[in-house]
Amino acid sequence: MGNNEAGDFRLWQESLRGDGASFGLLFDRHRDRIFRHAYRLAADRTEAEDIMSTAFLELWRCRAKVRLVEGSVLPWLLVTTTNIARNSKRAMFRYRKLLDSLPRFEAASTASDEFVLQKEMDQDAARALGTLNNLDLQLVSLVIFEDYTIAEAAKVLDLTPAAAKTRMHRARQRMKAAWGTFQSAPALEGDRS
Repeated sequence: MGNNEAGDFRLWQESLRGDGASFGLLFDRHRDRIFRHAYRLAADRTEAEDIMSTAFLELWRCRAKVRLVEGSVLPWLLVTTTNIARNSKRAMFRYRKLLDSLPRFEAASTASDEFVLQKEMDQDAARALGTLNNLDLQLVSLVIFEDYTIAEAAKVLDLTPAAAKTRMHRARQRMKAAWGTFQSAPALEGDRS
């Protein structure tokens, strides 16, 4: 069996022994899923790329503590990506707060209306996800976006399946309530008229 067909466990063991090609294969194998996950959380392509890169950097930096789940690094990467996205969002909030405190100048927009609307929808989804606590965000990410079953996600997050099911139900209710709040925001109503 060549390295391209090897499982995560074998590639990870070889990476720990200093085989950069094996780590590269792990990156190639999981980068697209990690990028999509980061994009769902950040709603911005550039930020998602940064988050994905940081997740793989953290994989290597924390290699002594990484716990494979059923022989795969993917669950660890997904949970780490969620944490990085959350930290990034906090940093962006602080940065935005600083920018908002500065004097404003009117800027001309060159983006199409459709692009702007899609970006608004992506940001609403990211804000709805932002209403969840870290554990619930990780659970939602694994179940809704990565198609893990609730039992599989519970195992990754060290929860019982019943606790995961309850948390998932509550998280969906919070997101639904938050999404409704964003939909009726005055800025969006002004765009329709």
